[in-house]
Amino acid sequence: MRAYDKLKTVRQSGRPTAAEYIEQLFTDRISLSGDRRFGDDTAIQGGIGFLEGIPVTYIAIEKGKDLNERIQNHFGCPKPEGYRKALRLMKEAEKFHRPVICIVDTQGAYCGAEAEERGQGQAIAENILEMMGLETPTISIVIGEGGSGGALALCTTDYVYMLENACYSVISPEGCASILWKDASKADEAADALQITAQDMKRMGVAETVISEDFKHFKNMCRDIKKQLVGDLQGLMSCSTTKLLSQRYDRFRKYGVYEEGGVVHGALG
Repeated sequence: MRAYDKLKTVRQSGRPTAAEYIEQLFTDRISLSGDRRFGDDTAIQGGIGFLEGIPVTYIAIEKGKDLNERIQNHFGCPKPEGYRKALRLMKEAEKFHRPVICIVDTQGAYCGAEAEERGQGQAIAENILEMMGLETPTISIVIGEGGSGGALALCTTDYVYMLENACYSVISPEGCASILWKDASKADEAADALQITAQDMKRMGVAETVISEDFKHFKNMCRDIKKQLVGDLQGLMSCSTTKLLSQRYDRFRKYGVYEEGGVVHGALG
């Protein structure tokens, strides 16, 4: 299956949304709302719960199941208050040494005028900056689209999981084709060039784990995800804060390493 076919697959309605993963993964949940500055953005759901007995903070981008929910959640494109709510919950988790689990599915951050007026770019940049130094374990799961900075604002984590058909990209293939060739119909070519698939991300070290999709047995699939999460969290929680931050720093410093003429180039190459 080509990259653009995978992208069209994750855009189809009927796939489980973030809310369904939250229900399956976490117990004894307490939902938390608001950014304490402007308001509450329902595109980002967050709270506290237990993952197999481990207290965690969960943060998720929720598109919505039907048209009314999708309109309410602006089709899973968070506004600045959503990202600021996420950051508030992450800093609270850091204070109480709770791991943070993010569930991501977005074409990108909301691009309306009101979002720009309220500092969309700054909110995303602040999340990325703070997550790099967050003194508690962090894991992200990309369940559908991971679009641009809107996704990166919740994916600057110790580990990234991706569902097998999920995609993660700096720009949508349609946007890329429109810029490069002035023709959005070449999105399939752009998707191949961008290398956006979960398999590409694992090969390049952007994602650690690719999760097989089995929505007919969704509970069993989530049980496997829980097992993976618990194992990875136990390893991360056993690290000192210094080691945790050092490993996270090195993980991102390795991005962009490439080989040319037999010579390896890159931040750590």
